[in-house]
Amino acid sequence: MSAQVEADIRTISPEMPAMFDGMKLAAVATVLYVIVRSLNLKCPTVSPDITCQDTPLSRYLLKSCPILTKEYIPPLLWGKRGHLQTALYGKMGRVKSPKPCGLCKYLPMSDGATATFDLFFICLCPITDDITMKHYIWTFVDYSQKQGYRCVLNHLGALPNIELTSPSMFTYGKPRVTSMLVFFLLKNKYILYLLVFRAQETFLQWDQCRRLYNIMADNMKKIILSHRASLFGMSSSKMEPADLSWLYTATSLMQIDDNIMRRDYEKESCVHYIHNISVPLLLMNSSADPLVHQSLLTIPRTLAEKKQNVTFALTLHGGHLGFFEGAVLFPQPLFWMDKDIVSYANTICQWEKHRPQCQQEKQCLVQH
Repeated sequence: MSAQVEADIRTISPEMPAMFDGMKLAAVATVLYVIVRSLNLKCPTVSPDITCQDTPLSRYLLKSCPILTKEYIPPLLWGKRGHLQTALYGKMGRVKSPKPCGLCKYLPMSDGATATFDLFFICLCPITDDITMKHYIWTFVDYSQKQGYRCVLNHLGALPNIELTSPSMFTYGKPRVTSMLVFFLLKNKYILYLLVFRAQETFLQWDQCRRLYNIMADNMKKIILSHRASLFGMSSSKMEPADLSWLYTATSLMQIDDNIMRRDYEKESCVHYIHNISVPLLLMNSSADPLVHQSLLTIPRTLAEKKQNVTFALTLHGGHLGFFEGAVLFPQPLFWMDKDIVSYANTICQWEKHRPQCQQEKQCLVQH
């Protein structure tokens, strides 16, 4: 009997390594499948989806600004995932970022506030919780200066080392400020203050780990609390002691927006006025932006469909603060968005330069 058992064991044992090898192969295949799916490696690179009216300006823009119609190619291994682009940017920022020196200027406002600018004449308004001294700002300023532009960097009243002169911050300035300059902004969300539209529902709809980005709430709390004496102590302040208590206990951007900033968003949001803008306006965003819900993209798209001067470019990849470019692993120092904005500015300058001549030729043809 024992001899029979030993014979059976000898018969089975050679098959065991083959079975284990098959399990290992299946495990490796599963891991590779998950990696390919999670990194969107099979997702193709395509040119941005452009929304605009068929006008002489849009035709000239698409012809003279080819970067708008070319493929945006992110780094192959990780650039097709918006979460990774945003997270990697948040940790390492720019690659080999320059640091241009600006001259800080102060401009008293009619409501008592003091607008501060870094004079580097493209006007930049970065994200509220990024303040302004970030690598992506420096790189864009450096690139713009090399292309012959001067830049003005709006601090949004959010510098921790400069005291507020009125109980307001995260504002872009009154019309007296913005009308002086062409307003090229780094993202459509910063112009539109999109949270004014059904903010609570949008936050609650967030999926795919978007709530992890509530860590940004800590940065915003630090900025607000660094000016709490001005925001909550002045007699003209709209903030109440209860608001300060809400701020201390807030753990998410949703809570800060809902309890602290909703009043300002509802009153000061430029969505009430953006339809009155008559100068050429470029709005950009990424479909892979983990912080902007897809439902909000209908706002700039609708605006571009209705306004002749508005162009909305939506890329398939890019993340929130990403738009990295690169071959496989290592990104380039300059973002796709930097080149796109400066190219757009060059095109619009050429359009404005040659438009009077075109109009005169058209008038002559009409007269003849």
